[in-house]
Amino acid sequence: MIYLATFNWGWLLASGILGLAMGWIAVVQRGQGWSVVTLRKFVVLIAGLVLASVFHFAPGRFGYWLDLALAMLAAYVVGCAIGSWLRNLVISRPAPAVDA
Repeated sequence: MIYLATFNWGWLLASGILGLAMGWIAVVQRGQGWSVVTLRKFVVLIAGLVLASVFHFAPGRFGYWLDLALAMLAAYVVGCAIGSWLRNLVISRPAPAVDA
């Protein structure tokens, strides 16, 4: 993992900055979102990819790409969370007072 961070820091930084920008500009939607079944499938897919990376099921170049993709996904998600948090701090407005 240190090898990835050392030689691909530009890609990791770019995915983090892109996540920060997407988290900042994302509009909060109060819609349905993902169904529980779809969310579970996605979590199982990501867990399977992480396990494949940890146990080196994909050797050589494909394993390297998998490790890099997972690291970039993590940087993007962290950037999205930070961007949304910063937007909430900067742009949040207090609820209007209700006169009785």
